[in-house]
Amino acid sequence: MTEENKERQAEKTVITLEQLEETIGYSFSDKELLLTAVTHTSFANEHRNRHIAHNERLEFLGDAVLAAVSAEFLYKNHPKRDEGSLSAMRASMVCEPSLAICARRLGLPRFLRLGRGEDANGGREKDSIISDATEAVIGAIYLDGGFKKARKFVLKHILMVLRDDDLYRDYKSELQELVQERGENVEYVLTAEEGPSHDRRYTMEVRLNGETLGTGSGSTKKNASKMAAKEAVKKFDRRLDELNVPEEN
Repeated sequence: MTEENKERQAEKTVITLEQLEETIGYSFSDKELLLTAVTHTSFANEHRNRHIAHNERLEFLGDAVLAAVSAEFLYKNHPKRDEGSLSAMRASMVCEPSLAICARRLGLPRFLRLGRGEDANGGREKDSIISDATEAVIGAIYLDGGFKKARKFVLKHILMVLRDDDLYRDYKSELQELVQERGENVEYVLTAEEGPSHDRRYTMEVRLNGETLGTGSGSTKKNASKMAAKEAVKKFDRRLDELNVPEEN
């Protein structure tokens, strides 16, 4: 490669990193940390002579930061849940598929540095690689800007996204917790049943003291009840305002 081509390649890398910084909403003082965070072992192995660092150590660090922030998030928002229940929620909330979903919404996969073989085999779409890179980015932000900056990223791009997802939330239990704080209970009422036996659709309402809090439909009464509870929880979810992502100083 000529010197001119090397300069062009370096320019392209800088532009790509700047685009990634814009995507994640954080500007690094040490750009090398971000570059390492998106570098898979396959890329480093293909360039052994250049001694390129890969993201496994940053992934280890980011996993610990993610665990701490998600534990705080669940602890504050589920005051009635015991330790076992909170642990189960955290495990399902910040699992590999969930992190991969968040990474894809960020557009992170296109920034990954993969070995040619891994890239050709669809590595850019593998949940394991994408989720590991997400944790590595968290670790990189933590090292570059401290816990507060890393917490902001986790809240905005992971936890605030997943809280609106059906991957981990038990809306019926959440709703029950909310109304029990007022010493009350809800009831689920079937209001409609439509369609042939092989394609039945049910509509359920969840009510509190005769007032409809939410309505949902589904292929089973259970799913319809969950959708009704989900609609009701959204009305109660003002509680999460206290955990809004902090503004930049």
